[in-house]
Amino acid sequence: MRGHNSRPRAEGSYALYLVPGGLAFLVVIVVPFVMNTGISFTDWSGVGTPEFTGLENYEKLLGDEDFWESFRHSLAMVVAMAVVPTAIGLVLASALFDVVAKHAGTRWAATLRACFYLPQVLPIAVAGIVWSWILAPENGSLNELLGAVGLDSLQQDWLGDPNWALYSVMAVMVWVQIGFPLVIFMSGLQRLDPALHEAAELDGAGWWRRFWHVTLPQLRPEIAVVLLWCTIAALKVFGMVYVLTGGGPGGATNVPSYFAYQNFFENFQASYGAAISTVLTVLIMVLAVVALRLQTRAEDEA
Repeated sequence: MRGHNSRPRAEGSYALYLVPGGLAFLVVIVVPFVMNTGISFTDWSGVGTPEFTGLENYEKLLGDEDFWESFRHSLAMVVAMAVVPTAIGLVLASALFDVVAKHAGTRWAATLRACFYLPQVLPIAVAGIVWSWILAPENGSLNELLGAVGLDSLQQDWLGDPNWALYSVMAVMVWVQIGFPLVIFMSGLQRLDPALHEAAELDGAGWWRRFWHVTLPQLRPEIAVVLLWCTIAALKVFGMVYVLTGGGPGGATNVPSYFAYQNFFENFQASYGAAISTVLTVLIMVLAVVALRLQTRAEDEA
């Protein structure tokens, strides 16, 4: 009887370990979100007493072309931080695992993996400053390189020209983000049955056909996770935009998170910035729930 009664008590005691995390989540996430949502229903500059205005900020948001423009830029960031790194990461991970590791050894594969992952661990401010030097219009490394090889006509003001600024930031974000999918996919490749690749190779399948018909279908769970996390990161990207362009020139690289920051601290429209932050948070939460439901359904069907 004693052993039978001790199991529920032991299982119940595990809940105590969730208390610190639950309190931290409540204080750091829930309470600020509720307060931010409350502020979004007021007219408040950041000082003084907020005045309740109902849905006025959200009505303004629906008709604000600057917000929708920043949201379109955010979709471009999803391409740069989720779609492109996932595609490149898949090919690189398969190449490192299936080619480099076999012919040059696992040490070389691990070294190259670490090199690709390095941008993930660099501070955003440091990476942004370095890239601002590289992309500088005068004496920038990229323009100097183009001039050295006789391609002077391709030199641009990469971060100062509205036609090129967004693409330049997107290229930098691809460089930053590519290490995360690579590490996840290489981890996923280790759980695959080598017999599947061996059988395909015996049947005459080349590397690309093995990748497309064997590797890719087996990595669907990892692909779903990478796309989810990278899309969320793209929707809330802030640091690199702040360091490289400050949302400029002329709002050409503005994104919702930076647009909210501008209204909070530059335009002294804290309540409007709170409305932008609330919409962005709800959008990310909905996206996460839908993605997790789809992933669960796919796993159940499999």
